[in-house]
Amino acid sequence: MAQVELIMPKMGESVAEATIIKWLKEEGDTIELEESVLEIATDKVDSEVPSPSEGILKKKLFNEDDVVKVGEAIAIIETEGGSDTPGSGSSNASLNGSENHAEEKESPAVAEAQKMVSSAQETTGDIARNSNGRFYSPLVRNIAREENISQQELDTIDGSGSEGRVTKNDVLNYLDKRGSESSAPASTPAPSQPKAPETKAAAPAPTAAAPVKAPAPVSVNEGDEIIEMDRMRKMIAEHMVMSKHTSPHVTSFVEADVTHLVNWRNKVKKEFEAREGEKITFTPLFIEAVVKAIKDFPMINVSVDGNSIIKRKNINIGMAAALPSGNLIVPVIKNADQLNLVGLTRQVNDLAGRARANKLKPDEIQGGTFTLTNVGTFGNVMGTPIINQPQVAILATGSINKKPAVIETPDGDFIGIRHKMFLSHSYDHRVVDGALGGQFVRRVADYLENFDPNREW
Repeated sequence: MAQVELIMPKMGESVAEATIIKWLKEEGDTIELEESVLEIATDKVDSEVPSPSEGILKKKLFNEDDVVKVGEAIAIIETEGGSDTPGSGSSNASLNGSENHAEEKESPAVAEAQKMVSSAQETTGDIARNSNGRFYSPLVRNIAREENISQQELDTIDGSGSEGRVTKNDVLNYLDKRGSESSAPASTPAPSQPKAPETKAAAPAPTAAAPVKAPAPVSVNEGDEIIEMDRMRKMIAEHMVMSKHTSPHVTSFVEADVTHLVNWRNKVKKEFEAREGEKITFTPLFIEAVVKAIKDFPMINVSVDGNSIIKRKNINIGMAAALPSGNLIVPVIKNADQLNLVGLTRQVNDLAGRARANKLKPDEIQGGTFTLTNVGTFGNVMGTPIINQPQVAILATGSINKKPAVIETPDGDFIGIRHKMFLSHSYDHRVVDGALGGQFVRRVADYLENFDPNREW
C-alpha cells in the first residue's frame, strides 16, 4: 500500500491560506480519482478540493474551521501498490493547475512537531501562529502586533471561537477592557515591582468591571425568530467592525449633473450591445471616471502599514455586488486604467454575473486598491459606505433622478430638467485629509459632468 498526501491547493497569487469548512469524506471512506474530498473557503469564495488519486482516506490532518497554508498536507490517502510517496500526485489537487507542491516531506507527525517548535521560537515582539496549544489567525496576530499585545498577554485572552480559538472580536473586546482599565485611577505600583502593572493589565478584566463594557442584553419575545448568521455574513460583520475600528471615517458629498452621460448611454446602448455583445450599464462609466481621478490624485490609491504609507502602482477597482442571498461580495477589476470602455464593460458584466452564480475564483476578490459601490441600484440617493480594508477610500454612487436646475448660458440663466446624482466618498482620515478627499470626489463629478455626448466608445 502507498500513501499520498492531499495538498492544500494554490488558488491565486495573493491567496496564502484557506479555511476548511466541511469534510465531504470521513476516514475509511473510499475515494475516486478527482472526487471532492472537502470544501474550503478563502474570504468569501468557497471551493472543493478533489482527490489526486483513488484510494481510501487514511487520515484527516486538520479539522473543520482550521486555517491551512497553501502547500500544506491536509489529508493522507492510501492507494493500491507502490511505495510510500507522500505528496506524489498532489499537483492534481490544484484548483487552477498551478505548480506541483509535492516536494519531498517528512512524515506528517514530524512536520507537525517541527511546526510547533518553530512557532514557539518566536522573535521578540512577534506573535506565534500556535501558542499554548491554540491557533492564532493572521488577522488576530496582526491586530496583536499593531496594538502591542505580547504573546503572553494574548495567551490569556478567553477565546469564543471553535475549540476556544481567539477571534478578532475577542481581541477587540479585550482592548476595550484594557483601555478602560488604563484610563481609570490606579494605585501607585511598588518601586521594587515595576512589572506588576503589566501583569495586571494582561489578566482578564475584573468581574466587577465586566457589566460596564458588556453588550446590552437582547430580549427574545414570543414569536421572534432567531436566525443564525451564515459564514459569509459573519465574515462581512467582522470585516465591517474591523474597518471602523481601524480607520477614522470621513464622508464628503458632491452632487453631479450627469445629463450628458445619461443621454449618451440612451443613444448608444442598443448599438453597443449589437456590436460588442455586451449591455452597457452606468457602472463601467463610473469606473472610467474614478480611474481618471485616481491618476490625478494618486494618494487616494494607497494603504497604511503601521506608520508607513504604501502607494499602489496598480489601479485595481473593486465593485461591490449584491448576491441573491442578500450578502455582499467585491470582485476586483485588475489594472482598470489599462482598459478602454469596452474592456471595462466586459469585466463588469463578467464579474457581476459570476458573482451572482457563485463562480468567482478566490484571486478575483483580492488585491483591490479602491472600491466603488452603486447604492443607486436600490433607489438610494446617497450613502456613507464603510472602507474596504486595507484600502483607504470607497465611493458610493446614488440614484440618478430628474431635477429642475438652473442652467447658465451666455444669454442668461434659465430653469431646465437635468439628470442629477449624489456621490458619497468615505475615506481614512489617518492619511486622507478633507482637502484631498473632497477634491477627489469633486474631480470624479467633473469627469462625469463633462462627459462628451459625441464620443465613440
